[in-house]
Amino acid sequence: MNALPETLLKTLHEVVGDAGLITDAERMHSYLSDWRNAYHGQAAMVLRPASTGEVAAVVRLCSEAGVALVPQGGNTGLCGGSIPDDSGKQVVLSLTRMVRIRAVDSGNETMTVEAGVILQRLQEAAAEVGRLFPLSLGAEGSCTVGGNLATNAGGTAVLRYGNMRDLVLGLEVVLPDGRIWNGLRGLRKDNTGYDLKQLFIGSEGTLGIITAAVLKLFPAVRSRTTAWVALPSPQAAVELIGQMRSLCGDRLTGFELMSRQSLDFVLSHVAGCNDLFGEIHPWYVLIELSDTLANAPLNDMLESSLGEAFERGTALDAVVASSEAQVAALWALREGISEAQNHEGPSLKHDISVAVSSIPAFIEEADMRLQKAFPSVRIVAYGHVGDGNLHYNISKPLGAEDSAFKAQGEAIMRVIFDVTVSFAGSISAEHGLGQSKRDAARHYKDPLELELMRSIKQTLDPAGLMNPGKLL
Repeated sequence: MNALPETLLKTLHEVVGDAGLITDAERMHSYLSDWRNAYHGQAAMVLRPASTGEVAAVVRLCSEAGVALVPQGGNTGLCGGSIPDDSGKQVVLSLTRMVRIRAVDSGNETMTVEAGVILQRLQEAAAEVGRLFPLSLGAEGSCTVGGNLATNAGGTAVLRYGNMRDLVLGLEVVLPDGRIWNGLRGLRKDNTGYDLKQLFIGSEGTLGIITAAVLKLFPAVRSRTTAWVALPSPQAAVELIGQMRSLCGDRLTGFELMSRQSLDFVLSHVAGCNDLFGEIHPWYVLIELSDTLANAPLNDMLESSLGEAFERGTALDAVVASSEAQVAALWALREGISEAQNHEGPSLKHDISVAVSSIPAFIEEADMRLQKAFPSVRIVAYGHVGDGNLHYNISKPLGAEDSAFKAQGEAIMRVIFDVTVSFAGSISAEHGLGQSKRDAARHYKDPLELELMRSIKQTLDPAGLMNPGKLL
């Protein structure tokens, strides 16, 4: 039996139509658990509005009835931010029918898109007009623009282009009372007070529902070179990226660090991936240079940088891709890590950031403390060295019971976050807080920051009906 009053159910049905209402348990299932099967919930229904007007009507009706809403995009998050609670009284509001690309302004280098547009489709639409939308991450074939905005997604090109926050000029947002804020302005300069869009980016749907955005476009990439480089240590990675930044400037688009444990998992579980060197090395980086010029001397720059690195001992071996197929093969080694780790049983995902210069010391300290407190856990460390973001994930020891490992999750997290904060870092770099890190944020964030965040939440959503139990 549905947990909502029959009159409300009928009215919501009238708003979204047959295509926008899901109440059947089997059809609702995929909306009630995340892709890793780590978070599960129940819901009164799933609503899939097809327009901003429909979103506004749904939000207004639920606000008047005191019904909590859980906004959802592609449901590819790692922190449970888009999963309802177990009460069965919340409504999942999926934006996946809002897929229009409303406008392309080549002169202004912008594109206006709705929240349900898949990131890969956005990339393709930009390419169709000879432009680039640079956000790139492993889930780009299924994650949505709205979810990317709600979590301030990062990905592999932050080094050059920034996080999602840096790629947005304007937003359209349905507020918790159902009013529509039209901030779809493609302006790079607008000095008329508070930059309201920044409140909603990274807010994980707790302040309102993003329905559309004006996004920045960039000149298309016409040349690139990609290399896989073996390193002796994370310190070597920091030295190498500094050297390459000095030589290559903003042509340095990607610089991804991976431990040998990360690579071993990929080689064991991802079809078609091969070890590129005859010798095992402790660390690797994937480096990518790109340029808008078709014949930019990227190979010369890369070879010059690597030659100097070999002389200094900061690089041990290297392979430079000579075709698009080889480029894809190199990226598969990096992008296959998360999938591969799932095959090793339960894992604990940690998405931290520290200053780039602190990465080597962080890894050394965190490794030491973890191995002392939890012998034989397998540490899967990889990430975006150029912006200080590490995915410092933990897999269970070989042969360990799943339940015993999961029971240690809180204690393992505390060790990692204690080390992170000791380096003035963040416990969440690009995945958000969701429900998995909500309580940790209360422990680690500055009390005044939390007070200010709660004040904003109270002002915009005094009834607490927007994605309750997440972030705060």
